[in-house]
Amino acid sequence: MAQTVDQKLLKRTKFPPEFSQKVDMEKVNVEVMKKWIAGKISEILGSEDDVVIELCFNLLENSRFPDIKTLQIQLTGFLEKETASFCKELWTLCLSAQANPQGVPKELLEAKKLELIQEKVTLLLF
Repeated sequence: MAQTVDQKLLKRTKFPPEFSQKVDMEKVNVEVMKKWIAGKISEILGSEDDVVIELCFNLLENSRFPDIKTLQIQLTGFLEKETASFCKELWTLCLSAQANPQGVPKELLEAKKLELIQEKVTLLLF
């Protein structure tokens, strides 16, 4: 029953063009992505929800080439209106990560660099 509902939703839902690109999870630093996923889901829900976070991990790690469209359909009941933007951001980061030799999205590397620079500035000021 749930399978047919999911298939109908997959056919009806309009997905961003990025979703047509495959991600090879063997080229992605999964631990870095897990940290981002846990933080982002907690931010969306307003609290840490291990069940939703683990569901997302399992859907991503279940296959070498996960299906982001199915992941989005599965998470919709939990993340509601935030699901599409979460999945698009997740997929963009995964695509970036697989293109990087370290398997880390360049966006997260840049954010970390900025954070470290801000910490240094703060230390110098005080």
